[in-house]
Amino acid sequence: MAADKKTKLLAKQLFKLSVVDGTVSPEQVTGVLGWIEKHSPRHPTALLKTYYRYIATELAKSVASVEHAGPIGDATLKQIEAAMTKKYQRPVTATAKANPKLLAGLRIRVGSDLFESSVSHQLATLSAAV
Repeated sequence: MAADKKTKLLAKQLFKLSVVDGTVSPEQVTGVLGWIEKHSPRHPTALLKTYYRYIATELAKSVASVEHAGPIGDATLKQIEAAMTKKYQRPVTATAKANPKLLAGLRIRVGSDLFESSVSHQLATLSAAV
């Protein structure tokens, strides 16, 4: 069942209660989930799904998923973390993930933002231009 307007509004309000100083607070999330369990609002499944989507989106903004073709060092990950933390003005942690489809280079995703500096992307751009 899709969430109606009131359910979406309640999920958004509960999400705002879950964020403290720009980051998701586990204690606040626990409190919100306890409130939902205790008060049993309309359409609880739709409410929880919508609330989960808001929380997952916010948490994704603090993680830089770094896809790489070859080995990547811890120093490189630390540099990426520092650059993304500076860019977004919030703590960002980098996680490495090997991607054999990349010929060389990196693909970094922070939330919905994508930074790509890979040979396969450059070749695809070049072939589309020809």
